[in-house]
Amino acid sequence: MDEADRQVLRRCRVQLVNELQVAPLWDVLLTHQLFTPAMIEDIQHAGSGSRSDQARQLVIDLETRGSQALPLFISCLEDTDQNKLASVLRARRQAEKQNPEVVRPRNPMPVVVGAMGLTPEDLRGKQGAQEISKQNADLAYALNADPCGHCLIINNVNFCLDSRLTARTGSNIDCEKLRQRFHLLHFMVEVKCDLTAKQMVQALVELARRDHSALDCCVVVILSHGCQASHRQFPGAVYGTDGCPVAIERIVNIFNGAGCPSLGGKPKLFFIQACGGERKDHGFEVASASPEDRTLGTDPESDAVPFQEGPGPFDQLDAVSSLPTPSDIFVSYSTFPGFVSWRDTKSGSWYVETLDGVFEQWAHSEDLQTLLLRVANAVSQKGFYKQIPGCFNFLRKKLFFKV
Repeated sequence: MDEADRQVLRRCRVQLVNELQVAPLWDVLLTHQLFTPAMIEDIQHAGSGSRSDQARQLVIDLETRGSQALPLFISCLEDTDQNKLASVLRARRQAEKQNPEVVRPRNPMPVVVGAMGLTPEDLRGKQGAQEISKQNADLAYALNADPCGHCLIINNVNFCLDSRLTARTGSNIDCEKLRQRFHLLHFMVEVKCDLTAKQMVQALVELARRDHSALDCCVVVILSHGCQASHRQFPGAVYGTDGCPVAIERIVNIFNGAGCPSLGGKPKLFFIQACGGERKDHGFEVASASPEDRTLGTDPESDAVPFQEGPGPFDQLDAVSSLPTPSDIFVSYSTFPGFVSWRDTKSGSWYVETLDGVFEQWAHSEDLQTLLLRVANAVSQKGFYKQIPGCFNFLRKKLFFKV
């Protein structure tokens, strides 16, 4: 869908959410091949499953359905006697084409083209090179399946009293952003909340044991408290709601060739929003630092828990000596090992908020590593305390999301 049609949908979203009758639309949307049965099922289960929640999700997902999605949707409205909404959209679309406005990105972050010194000509050249990468199997992973894979989000918010871990207020905002974002990127998203360490491992093992043969990718997102932990490959650990840690190393190794053969040779992506330790980074002065970069509207919280060393659940590695060299694995951490990861109680974590914004604006044209560079740059400029995300990259090719 081109940007003009996206703007039409966004400007009419409130009216559509208030007035759209979704029940008569399902069969018509399938007939016009605007959505697959699986996509419609996802829309029907959005939020509380109410008419307004379904309407909102339908409008959001419509933006991903190709260049003719809006005129086809207008036809669907007419076929279901929703002529008022059809007329509003058609008139708005016609006005947009006659008087196109300058479309500005919705992402408020101060990262981007100007800072990188890119002209519009540079961008066009860049996008051309990316299309070549996407079409060349030697340069990029093929994400042709639709949906392209599973995405499991584990969102730990409330912890038992004995754990002495505080509730992670604001994490539900992160969870919903990422649920919607990966749904738009054509993943089958499953959310599990408030799991103990044992339940986390069980959920991950269950995902690894599924048949991924017809899929092209797999994503795991962990939102929790975290700490430092002994490791050989991947640093850090995340906490279950019972206060027991699970090593990131163990999480990743659940999806190795032995544990998940149907994902062999396919990208496995892990996004970890948790502290890597207790250290608070005050940063250092640079000439470009601006006053607004050094203040926050609210006091942020951290997801830090003290470093634990010695025998414990996080040291029980699964047959480390027999593991193959990691390949097709990408682990994105919200912060540098040893340092805290900041979370705003009202808007969610710095990392997830930025990740979602960058993916929204750039995922259609840039590969995963470039997207994460943008995230690192933007997060590094936030707040009085400092934070910089990083990654362990064992991918063999570039990865472009399906949008």
